[in-house]
Amino acid sequence: MTMAVPHGSRFPIAFDDLFPQGAYLMGDIQPLTEYQSQEDKARNRPVRPRIDEATGKRLYRATIADPSAEKERDKSIAVEIAADVQPVPPEAVGNLPFRPVILEGLTVQPRAEASGQAKWITWVVRATGLRAVDAPTTGRTSAKSAGGDGTKAAA
Repeated sequence: MTMAVPHGSRFPIAFDDLFPQGAYLMGDIQPLTEYQSQEDKARNRPVRPRIDEATGKRLYRATIADPSAEKERDKSIAVEIAADVQPVPPEAVGNLPFRPVILEGLTVQPRAEASGQAKWITWVVRATGLRAVDAPTTGRTSAKSAGGDGTKAAA
């Protein structure tokens, strides 16, 4: 039996299923912007933020370290966070270059990749927010719980 899955489908996934040994924010969270051509730059056109087509919210990128990844190339992944305001990462722990986080509202979306004749599936990982590991799961956005609107809706 074959089944038609609409293009662009996103599938919810539990944090513990995707990151069984936890997740660690590496560096800062960066806003994503639309591509700007050399002509656009030469004309001083403003840089426009990238908007998530499913939610209408701005997109931000977080680089996440995954200690449970089996392959070296999967130990660091980019996660797109769809949120009204730029997420505020939790406080750093000591002098460590990473911060343990919980990603909220996680979804994955398959994407076909190709190089020459080789083809494979990769996954776009999205979230609606992030929080410190010890922060409560409910309540308003704060320095410890930042990102979307506090809901667990799929991005």
